[in-house]
Amino acid sequence: MQTALALGTFDGVHRGHRAVLDLPRQCKKVAVIFARPPKAEKVDGVKLIMTYEDKCRALKNIGMDEIVTLDFRRVCNLSPQDFLSYLQRTFSPAVISCGFDYRFGKDAAGDAALLQNFCKANDITLCCRPPVKEGEKVISSTMIRGLLKDGDIKAANALLSEDFSFEAVVVGGHRLGRTLGFPTINQVYPPELTPLRFGVYATEIILDGQTYRGMTDIGIRPTFETDYIISETYIHGFSGDLYGKTVRVKPLRFIRDEKKFSSINELKKQLEQDKAAILL
Repeated sequence: MQTALALGTFDGVHRGHRAVLDLPRQCKKVAVIFARPPKAEKVDGVKLIMTYEDKCRALKNIGMDEIVTLDFRRVCNLSPQDFLSYLQRTFSPAVISCGFDYRFGKDAAGDAALLQNFCKANDITLCCRPPVKEGEKVISSTMIRGLLKDGDIKAANALLSEDFSFEAVVVGGHRLGRTLGFPTINQVYPPELTPLRFGVYATEIILDGQTYRGMTDIGIRPTFETDYIISETYIHGFSGDLYGKTVRVKPLRFIRDEKKFSSINELKKQLEQDKAAILL
């Protein structure tokens, strides 16, 4: 069976990526990826849409037969020609697919024109996909990160192959929610992910294969401030001890910004209003 390669980082596996990942059915479909965008290896603070594990799962779900993760440190100093020669030696591809703006090799010096010449010389079919747009804007991971930072979950999800979500281990908290009638699970928001707009979200909670409706506050808890981003979720219709379990949270829509409360009673009143807004 011949091999078809899809080249890219594919953070978010969004609609633009799907065009690159649309490989011939008769071929073995291999996604050749980086764990993180190359610019994230050079610039501190670049965050992701998906964890590496979720990205690999999403790629498998859309039909990739194999996922090969390149070590950025081992290939970043290869010339563009040497990088392409590496792909040829390793995979002997019959087809290579990439996006219109795909760059490769040291200092990202390689471009679509160089790739086209290489493929022609080696009898490889090149599929260089044009930009996929939403309205007048080209869909990109950067665009989606911006939507997440704005709390526009609905718009971000419309561009993704699967809805934005994250999972984390349930950790101990102050147990204040129990005294207010809103017991919550506490999770450290994955630090490698793009921070959502701080505030309260209507969510779905996936736990042991079951889906529950939830109310999640994501932020630094200005009333009881933390020095990291925490996710606190009230799970409607669930009771039990989840400490140490891994739970997936899927934000559906933004409800309100995070704010500091002057009293416990004020906080409880707001939580009741939030619940009414979310669970209608």
